[in-house]
Amino acid sequence: MERLGTGIGWRPEIADAVERMPGIDWVEAVAENVCPGHLPKALERLRERGVTVVPHGVSLGLGGADLPDEGRLAALAERVEALGSPLVTEHIAFVRAGGALTASPRLEAGHLLPVPRTRDALDVLCENVRIAQESLPVPLAVENIAALISWPGEEMTEGQFLYELADRTGVRLLIDVANLHTNHVNRGEDPAKALSELPLEAIAYVHVAGGFERDGVWHDSHAHPVPRPVLDILTDLASRVSPPGVLLERDENFPEPAELERELGSIRRALETGAVERVKTQLLEEGSAAARRAKEGAGHDGGLLTDAGRTTETGAVGATRGAFDLPHPGARERVGLAQAALLSALVAGTPVPEGFDRVRVGVQARALAAKRADVVGKVAPELPVILGEDYRGAFLGYAQTHPMTDGYRRDALTFAEHLLSSGRPGDAQARRELREWWLERSGPSPHSRRPGHRLARATRRVLLRR
Repeated sequence: MERLGTGIGWRPEIADAVERMPGIDWVEAVAENVCPGHLPKALERLRERGVTVVPHGVSLGLGGADLPDEGRLAALAERVEALGSPLVTEHIAFVRAGGALTASPRLEAGHLLPVPRTRDALDVLCENVRIAQESLPVPLAVENIAALISWPGEEMTEGQFLYELADRTGVRLLIDVANLHTNHVNRGEDPAKALSELPLEAIAYVHVAGGFERDGVWHDSHAHPVPRPVLDILTDLASRVSPPGVLLERDENFPEPAELERELGSIRRALETGAVERVKTQLLEEGSAAARRAKEGAGHDGGLLTDAGRTTETGAVGATRGAFDLPHPGARERVGLAQAALLSALVAGTPVPEGFDRVRVGVQARALAAKRADVVGKVAPELPVILGEDYRGAFLGYAQTHPMTDGYRRDALTFAEHLLSSGRPGDAQARRELREWWLERSGPSPHSRRPGHRLARATRRVLLRR
């Protein structure tokens, strides 16, 4: 695997700072925010300097029950080509559920949700990953995600699940140590145990990020400083293997460049501490092995021990077992029904499926609604300006009865339609501005046949008569 070095998540808000930042070997850009024909000038200048750019996808939903969308795969491949990237990354998560497979309404989470660690879910994920690998021009690496909730009836630990995924598909792993910490706080999972079970030789690179704890729940915010427990997990990882690359993620509340540089310094020191421990361990193991060989007459066993502590003939993970097996009959339907039931409880207010922690599902539902309000406010920044302090309350009220079905931009339009059709906002000037905003963006004759099209046409007829 190509060594990447130390990197930082590239975001437009810190583009100038990243350009001037010393010691940055590579950057990672959210794939969906990159337009292949119109790359940001700052990103182009980094590439011209020889800085590697890796596209990081967030919308494929490889852990979902459906087959990967060909259009999304083609778009991701286009971004790889435009950026000249040596690899591309995505997540082990589902982001939408329902539809034809389950004969239920199509819903979107607008967020990465955990897949159940079951044989059915693993089979589906493995096939989806293989399809993605065949469609992409460079190697794929997939990331473990943070979660607020646990699935009932799980059959594997996170480390076992990731090991089998890499073993069966040969996919690389993007290990997020902040997510390991999140799952430790929220799900009681031991990060050291997860690391001991991972196929360390499959690691492509590592993510490091910050978050915060509230009422016993850790929120992986990417908007706070990296805490000591996350750095300690990074040190533990580095004591086991030298990761090809490590990257600092920050998505909001961007601090001054000097603070980002200090965080990168802390990451480098955590890696150095782990490397020292790794060398010590290797020297001790070599000394013990030499003493044992001397005592036993240089006896030698037949297998090689991998970093994960498993004996194999090759010492490497990669599509060695069950590489071409397909999901068991009905697996996609079973996974799809389970995911649709959970997502419906999270975004549509239906009953929480049996076995889930109802309190945690409520926390996750509120977090999804809050994130949805934040993102809609960013993709349609005029709405918070027009509605002022009423924006957030109005949107959260709307979200309770209007699940997202077609992305954030459509969501913004549907939100505006909802307000206008109910005679809101109460201020005449604000209502006039919102009406003009909606008319300008909805087009003279919407062609969409997606849910909400009839409402859009009806709203347009009413508004044009006013």
